[in-house]
Amino acid sequence: MLNKKEFLKYASRLAFPIMIQNLIGTLVNMADTVMLGYVSQTAMSASSLANQFTFILFCLYYGMAAGTSVLCAQYWGKGDKKTVEKILGLAERISLIVSAVFFAVSVAMPTTIMKIFTNSPETIASGGEYLRVISFSFVFMGFSQVFMSALRSIGKIMLPSVTYVVSLCVNVICNATFIFGLFGLPKLGVTGVALGTVIARIVEVVICLVYSLHSSDVRFRIKYFFAKAGVLFQDFMKIATPAVINDVVWSLATSAFAAILGHIGDDMVAANAVAVMVVNIGAIACRGFSNATTIIVSQELGKNGVDTAREYGKRMLRITIVVSLIGCGVILAIRPVILNFYRDKLTETAIYYLGVFIIMTTWRLMGESINTCLICGCFRGGGDTRFGMITDTIFMWLVAVPLTYLAAYVFKLPPIWVYFVMTLDEFEKMPVVFVHYIRGKWLTNITRDFE
Repeated sequence: MLNKKEFLKYASRLAFPIMIQNLIGTLVNMADTVMLGYVSQTAMSASSLANQFTFILFCLYYGMAAGTSVLCAQYWGKGDKKTVEKILGLAERISLIVSAVFFAVSVAMPTTIMKIFTNSPETIASGGEYLRVISFSFVFMGFSQVFMSALRSIGKIMLPSVTYVVSLCVNVICNATFIFGLFGLPKLGVTGVALGTVIARIVEVVICLVYSLHSSDVRFRIKYFFAKAGVLFQDFMKIATPAVINDVVWSLATSAFAAILGHIGDDMVAANAVAVMVVNIGAIACRGFSNATTIIVSQELGKNGVDTAREYGKRMLRITIVVSLIGCGVILAIRPVILNFYRDKLTETAIYYLGVFIIMTTWRLMGESINTCLICGCFRGGGDTRFGMITDTIFMWLVAVPLTYLAAYVFKLPPIWVYFVMTLDEFEKMPVVFVHYIRGKWLTNITRDFE
């Protein structure tokens, strides 16, 4: 077992590249929001609401990536490279099927999807066009997400970092070109953001395939993409299915929150879009350490180091709490800068909402960081994805969403108080999460012996 100083170095070495990746993803979203702010508030709102649908797909990918990561990390800890590559091929096949379904829905009925989130005709029109174009990125996004999750799970974190840096540069350049009509091209506004995302995702896949062809570690092999997985498929589904359901349930609840805010008004939508962007900045380190927790716990359990995995999970929780406090401080520190930047881009009402929302996101970040470390880090790392699925389903859909709906439409509370009720969701389930953590039933070696 590593001492505390060595462990902190090891955890940081794993978490830091993941943090860079999360930062890049946040910067891409920030660049989109900033550039669309120069177009119009409607364009910014349309992109934000349309991304609620793509966010559901991303959570499906995240769930599949979680199953991939847990199984790959445990088998890598066991020293079974061949099975790791089989898991990668299986996960890529499933992601392709999911991507095809979402592509068909987005192309066929983008306007219908937008009507779920808003009743503004202009926002529906802009968001529908955005969805139709960005749907072409789905297949590429699924492949790169699964591939890079497999690499992270075995401790190969440099390629994902490099890939996201290149993707950021491509995305920002393309977005600026298509939004503002640079180099003699037409101004495409919100559609340009979608087109830039498609190009960036294609670049990601090209990098992944080039790496795979020359890698001596883990490769994407066509024969495993089409091969029958047998009992490995059952194990994958046992881990990935609850993780997928968990993330979809969580994302649908997030979309429900967005729909509630969207029907209150565009000012709420615009303010929330910026607030989410700000909290993502503060959460970058927390999410990085959460992903590192999954890898650390999984690899130790693959070695049958149950006691070591338990101690490492405890250490990662302490680190997460400290890091989340720092993240809250960062959010409060940049609040004046954000408000000044958007003061001439949003309405006076939206600016007022934004100022209050940013403060409220600090305690939500604290709750989210702790729950994510335990549910997505420790529990998933130990092969227990079922608990998170059950907990989030109950507390998001039977507690958090109904309370927010009641606050908005039954009690007709002021918008600020509706948002306050919404930010309590993480704390409503936290006591149950801690009880499960203390019991320790989530610590399981799920690997098998293959010939």
